[in-house]
Amino acid sequence: MGRRSAANVERVLGPTSRRFRAALLVILVLAAGIRTTFILAVARHDHSFYDAGYYELQARQLGKGHGYNDPFEFLPGHPHRSRPAADHPPLTVFAILPVIWAGDQLGLAEPTTQLIVRFEILIVGLFGIVLMAMLARRLAGETAGLIAAGIAAIYPYLWVNDGLIMSEAFAVAAVVGALLLFLRLVEQPSRNVAAGLGVVCGLAALARAELILLAPLLAIPLFWTWRTRSLRTRLTSIAVVGLGALVVVGPWVAFNQSRFSDTTFISTNDGIAILGSTCDAVFFGRAIGLTNLTVCIPKHAPPGDQSRISKIYRQRAIAYINDGRRGQFVKVVAARVARDWGLFRPKDMLFINEAEGRPRWLTNLGLWFYYPLLALAIVGAIVLRRRRVRMWFLLVPPVIVTAGALLSYGQTRFRVPAEPIIVVLAAVAMTAAARRRAPRGQSTMEASVSR
Repeated sequence: MGRRSAANVERVLGPTSRRFRAALLVILVLAAGIRTTFILAVARHDHSFYDAGYYELQARQLGKGHGYNDPFEFLPGHPHRSRPAADHPPLTVFAILPVIWAGDQLGLAEPTTQLIVRFEILIVGLFGIVLMAMLARRLAGETAGLIAAGIAAIYPYLWVNDGLIMSEAFAVAAVVGALLLFLRLVEQPSRNVAAGLGVVCGLAALARAELILLAPLLAIPLFWTWRTRSLRTRLTSIAVVGLGALVVVGPWVAFNQSRFSDTTFISTNDGIAILGSTCDAVFFGRAIGLTNLTVCIPKHAPPGDQSRISKIYRQRAIAYINDGRRGQFVKVVAARVARDWGLFRPKDMLFINEAEGRPRWLTNLGLWFYYPLLALAIVGAIVLRRRRVRMWFLLVPPVIVTAGALLSYGQTRFRVPAEPIIVVLAAVAMTAAARRRAPRGQSTMEASVSR
C-alpha cells in the first residue's frame, strides 16, 4: 500500500463544527420519532415467537436467579431442570437484564417492561447512527457524515432492528465502533487504542457469533498496512488487539467450557443453523438456500446437552452433503449468498421476515431503499478508490456476512453488520455528486470546511 497509504490516508479531523452537531441532533430526533412510531404502532403488538422471545426470557430467568440455563425449563408446567444453554451469544441478554430485573422488582407488568426494553434498544440504535455519521465524516467530510446519518435514520432495514428485542442493533454499534477505532489506530498507533479495538470486537462477537472474525480480519492486515513501522510495533499492536478481544470473550468461552460436554466457544446454535439448512426441503426447489427447522431438524433431539446435540447436527449435515450432494451444495451456497444480498428471490423475505417481527410492508419498503443504496455504495467505493483513501477495512463486515451465509442460510437480517457500510459508502457517493453539481467556488469552499 506504500505510496497510496502515505499520500492520502484518512486524516485526523478536528472537532466537529457547530453546524454538524446541530444538524446531527435534528436527524437523531427524526430517527427517534420513526423508531418510536414503529415501536408503539407495530412492535409492541408483536406476539410471534422467535429469537426475541429467547433473549427476553433468558434475561428474566437470570434475574430470578435460575442461572444461564435453558429458560424454557423454568416456565410453568416444565420440570425446572438446570440445563446449560448458549443458544445465542450473551450480549443482548446481559444488556437488557438490568431493565428486566428492575421491572420485576418494581412489579411492572411484562408488556410494560418489554416496552421499556424496546426503547433501551432504540437508544443503542441512535448511538449507531452517530457512529455511522462519524465514520462517513472521517472518510469524506461532514456533509457525508450528515447524509449517512440521514440515510440511517430512515432506512427501514436499520430502524426495524431498533424496535425489536434482538441482537442486530448491538451488532451495528459494535461493528461501526470497531471500524472507527481501526482508523484511529492506523493514524495514531497506540496500545490503548489497540486494546479498545479488541474490546469492541469482543463485544461484537458476543452480539453475533460470526463477528468473532472481526478482530482477526481487522488486526492481522495491520502487519502489511504498517510496512514503514518496525516489526515489533506491528506485532505488538496485533497482539494487543487480540488480547483486548480475549479479555471480553474469554470469560464467556471459559464458562461454556466448564459446563458443556463438548467444546463450545460463543454459541451452541451453529448445529441447528447448519442442519436446519441442510436437507432436501432447502437443497432443491424454490426454497433453495433457506432454512426449514420443522423439516430438517428431527422432532426429538438426540441425547446430551446442547453442545453434544450441536455436534451431532453438524455431523449429520456433513454426512448429508457427502452423500452424493456436493455438486448441489455449490448451488445451495450460491443461493444462500445471493439471498443474503437480496440478489435471488428477494420477495421470499416478505413472509420469512414476517415471522420475526418484521411486517411484509416493511420488508417490501426496505427493498425499495436497499437497491438504490447498494448501487450508490458501489459508486462510493469507486470514489474513495480514486481519491486513494484507504478503504479495504470497509470490506471486512461484508466478508463476514458472506461467510455466515455460506455456513448457514440466506436471510435479510443476517446482512445487518454490513448495512452501515452500504449507508456510509452511499453517503460518500451522494456527497461527491452534490459537489460536482455545485458551483466551482462553492464546492471547493464546502469541501475545505467539511474536511
